[in-house]
Amino acid sequence: METALSQPEARSNQLKINEVLPQEIHGLLPVEQRSYLVNGALKQWEGRQEAVWSPVHTASEVKPYLGSYPALDAKAATEILDAAVTAYDRGLGSWPQSTAFDRVQAVMKFAAAMVAVRETVVERLVWEIGKSQADAEKEFDRTVQYIRDSCEALLSLNAESRQTQEFPGLSVTVDQTPLGVTLCMGPFNYPLNETFTTLIPALLMGNTAILKPARYGVLLLEPLQEAFKECFPPGVVNIVYGDGKEVISPLMQSGKIDVLAFIGSETVADIISAQHPAQHRLTRVLGLGAKNPALILEDADLESTLQKTVPGSLSFNGQRCTALKIHFVSTAIAEEYAVRFAAAVEKLPQGKPWEQDVVITPLAEGEQKISFLQDLVADAVAKGARIMNADGGTADGNLFTPVVLFPVTSAMRIYHEEQFGPIVPIVPMQNPDEAVQYLADSPFGQQVSVFGRDTTELTQQAKKLSLLVGRVNINDECKRGPDVLPFSGRKSSALGTLSVVDALKAFSLPTVIARGTVS
Repeated sequence: METALSQPEARSNQLKINEVLPQEIHGLLPVEQRSYLVNGALKQWEGRQEAVWSPVHTASEVKPYLGSYPALDAKAATEILDAAVTAYDRGLGSWPQSTAFDRVQAVMKFAAAMVAVRETVVERLVWEIGKSQADAEKEFDRTVQYIRDSCEALLSLNAESRQTQEFPGLSVTVDQTPLGVTLCMGPFNYPLNETFTTLIPALLMGNTAILKPARYGVLLLEPLQEAFKECFPPGVVNIVYGDGKEVISPLMQSGKIDVLAFIGSETVADIISAQHPAQHRLTRVLGLGAKNPALILEDADLESTLQKTVPGSLSFNGQRCTALKIHFVSTAIAEEYAVRFAAAVEKLPQGKPWEQDVVITPLAEGEQKISFLQDLVADAVAKGARIMNADGGTADGNLFTPVVLFPVTSAMRIYHEEQFGPIVPIVPMQNPDEAVQYLADSPFGQQVSVFGRDTTELTQQAKKLSLLVGRVNINDECKRGPDVLPFSGRKSSALGTLSVVDALKAFSLPTVIARGTVS
């Protein structure tokens, strides 16, 4: 772990950052964050700081230093846990006992405070994870809309719970009640949106929360700490910073975490969950890995298909769980599809995330990720695949040129492993059943996209595939939205369903109030 720079070093680095930074955001960075939110207060941390470096640089440019945040220890993590436990107070705390309307008011107040710092949060998204300016703005705005939609959904759900059901000798209402202390851990690729799609419903349902930011995308929470402090009672929202091994282990080992909301790899989810001493009572809401296939049938219109599959594969560099990560294409059109896909990729603008219309930007995980991707490419090429696009697989700093690989076979690592990056493997298939069998054998089961013209054939494929994944897309790319739709997965892709309404139910328990009737 890297320590923060001294003030003179930070100032020197800032001058270098300004050489490539757009003039309108000079002065926003670096940020030396010394505080963390616990029990309704921004407590100053006197210990070690964790340095934040931007992935946005070429090989010839200085690595931008963005600032630092508190590298908390086990003692601080335990203090944070105690605050959340006390605020929940076994369900008797003021927040779990508050009305749905009161909780909605607090969350909507937070949303308004969040909008006030939109520019700052967006720019930190750009610099911390290399997300394009347009995509960062979209992530922020979508998150705010998700908050508003969730509030409306809770009020509707609350109105439904007041409706009385009559049974012989009984008059019944069913209310959604909170589960307890929730640990929310989001991913680096959507450090705002994906984190808040668990945090917000957990809070709305009356749970108290501990928020652990992703490894990349930490400083963007700093301008939101004050809003959390002002909008929620003490201990309801707490933020723990630092290395997961140092701060997450004591939280889980205490047995006082009631809900784990985690979005990331299944390996890490299992490690975290296993530390809980009473796993039978740990509710888990998990969004995990995926290897979503595209099935391109022989009669597919290639022009319209490519308009979906190119962005579906490479939006935000393919660093999305919903990205298309392997393409099965009918043998009759596979070569043409690969050539045209490669040509489209060569036209994708690459560069700094604030540049106009840029699509391919530096990878947030940096050199380690690029090395992993290049190993996948080398393995595929050694076993017979060709790099179909010019400069595919080359890197300049953290900017990695996408790779279109064809023909890909089951002998190659890229056929099986989730790349979570800009590699597009194309597999010639003799029959669509090959792709169906691939999904059936896969440890993942999030989504699939099927492209073709024959409505009967598409319907038949969708019927088979619907039992293997959480969502079948016909002539469209894989995606999460609209947020009112269930977002789920089978096998090792997810545990629990997230949508505006489903998420509220995922972080609550239906409790029956039954009144006996007197004859």
